Amino acid sequence: MRSYRRPVLALAGLLLLALPRMAAAQTQEQAVLDEINYVRTNPQAYARELSRDQGLYREDPQALDEAVAELQRQRPLPPLTSDGRIDDAARDHARVQGSRGDVGHGASGSLGQRLRKYGVYAGMSAENISYGYEDPRDVVRQLIVDSRVPGRGHRRNILSTGYSSAGVACGGHRSYGAMCVIDFAGAMPEGVARAAR
Repeated sequence: MRSYRRPVLALAGLLLLALPRMAAAQTQEQAVLDEINYVRTNPQAYARELSRDQGLYREDPQALDEAVAELQRQRPLPPLTSDGRIDDAARDHARVQGSRGDVGHGASGSLGQRLRKYGVYAGMSAENISYGYEDPRDVVRQLIVDSRVPGRGHRRNILSTGYSSAGVACGGHRSYGAMCVIDFAGAMPEGVARAAR
């Protein structure tokens, strides 16, 4: 009996040591989506946290104050569901842009083409891209504050009631060191939405 117990205990110990690493392997993208869902489901709490971020305040106090005020007024929204097909579309864009050092969303209609390539036919879609940030919280905070972005489109995408699913892909970027692509989709036909789950 003892001869079996030691290998089992050793294997259990190795698994416990490996769990944080296994979780870390998938956490950056999932952590970005979790942070977005935290903003959506707890906007007032997020506003309080954001207002205490002195680094963001020094960067652009007006944009930060505007973001905090909007989040204080924002009603909680349902969380976005993760969709592997949308992850794949985001990953395609991150891979091409990151290796070239490009910025932007590509040619007009390219998001829709990338989504359709993976079987996502969304009535509404949008894309946020963060450059230069690796930490998931920094990625989302930068997009929420949306400094120097006319119309605060990134913030609007995150707080939109029109989106129900999202995909995230983060990686290296030749010019900025890091990038993260977040693709949003909503109003998918019922059969297509069910197939994603």
